[in-house]
Amino acid sequence: MKQLSEPPAPVEERTAARRLVPRELFTLGRDPLPRMSRPRWLAWLPHVVLGYAAIPCGVLTGMQLNDHYGVLGAGVLGLSLLTSASVLLSMFRPIAAWWLGLVTAALIAWAIHGHVGQGQSWPWTPAGPFTFAPLVLMVALRVPPRVTVWVIGITLLLSGLAEAVLRPPHSQTMILAAALVLGFVGILGYALRATRLARGKLVEQETLTEEERARRTLLEERSRIARELHDVVAHHMSVISIQAQVAPHLVENPSEELRENLTGIRENALEALTELRRVLGVLRSEQPDDPANPHHPQPTLAELDGLVDNVRGAGLDVTTTIAGIRRPLTPGVELTAYRIVQEALSNCLRHAPGSRAEVGLAYGPRDLHLCVANSAPTRPAPPSQGAGHGLLGMRERAGMLGGELAAGPRPDGGYEVSAVLPMDPRTDPLDGAPGTSPDLKKDA
Repeated sequence: MKQLSEPPAPVEERTAARRLVPRELFTLGRDPLPRMSRPRWLAWLPHVVLGYAAIPCGVLTGMQLNDHYGVLGAGVLGLSLLTSASVLLSMFRPIAAWWLGLVTAALIAWAIHGHVGQGQSWPWTPAGPFTFAPLVLMVALRVPPRVTVWVIGITLLLSGLAEAVLRPPHSQTMILAAALVLGFVGILGYALRATRLARGKLVEQETLTEEERARRTLLEERSRIARELHDVVAHHMSVISIQAQVAPHLVENPSEELRENLTGIRENALEALTELRRVLGVLRSEQPDDPANPHHPQPTLAELDGLVDNVRGAGLDVTTTIAGIRRPLTPGVELTAYRIVQEALSNCLRHAPGSRAEVGLAYGPRDLHLCVANSAPTRPAPPSQGAGHGLLGMRERAGMLGGELAAGPRPDGGYEVSAVLPMDPRTDPLDGAPGTSPDLKKDA
């Protein structure tokens, strides 16, 4: 039995398309001519060209009726105006304009029927296929190719029937010339429409690709943060396990209930530590070369001087300023602060060659303030092969602790990254990560 989600078979698609053709041929709905996307200052060029083309189409029709066939009277002016009106209407309602053009062509054929001389064309005037061509072009630009084929086919079929039944004696046929002109403009319109649709699909795909790239970068950054916090969390879980094991020996004659509770705490801590290492092991197995290696301790602000020395060795002039009483912070804050400074200095090296950078740390009563600013670069930056999402990672790290990060250009042409991190985050960094259930801490 077929599921409802299965795509329709090709035969069913073709049947549905054939059923839509009559509806599309008789629709009078509004379908404005799209503007040009590039360049923007020529966006309305197609509309201007078509508006100007409507005037010579009407004038040429009147001249043909007067000079070539000798038709006089007010009817000539009316047919000229109908020809121009059909071209103007095609900018907004292409199918309706095509029907109006057919009616106008039939009226012209009826008006010249008694005036056709030796070797003169009928039912088309010599200029008739060319004044009718803009209508077919506008149809081909806006409707599917199958509808364009029907439009050209119906036009040529009606012309052939009129010629076969009502053709004046000694007149000359114009079916072949009309078929060549209308076929050419139909193919041209199809090509332009296909190009426009392909360009729109490309822009849409580029937008989706950029969103997917940003989403993937965010997930990779969160994964890297989780791997870096492994040592911090594992250390605390190990301490809990050891304290639960030692606690009974610190109490004289501990009760059996106390021993059972402490044993349960130790077993739960060991089980959680095992599961944590298993999960983080999977994350590390996906990127074995990641610097967050379990055999290396995570960096802290105590290693900031070494980081600055390395950056100076790479050619960047860096000065460091520390305000307030320097003191140890929680491991998560130390790691986050170090990584933000590291990424900001890396951005200075990549995007501001020849600039001078300043790193500022301010220890407040409750918050740690970071600021990494650089002056304007003295030479052009080389092309960067990175993903361009360093700021995304820094904001993710700051937000993980409940802090804030701001970045933007300076008035002197440089760039500044500043962050405020709480000294003692109320929640564990992992609990603050987006996507983490708030009930995990309560259930622990």
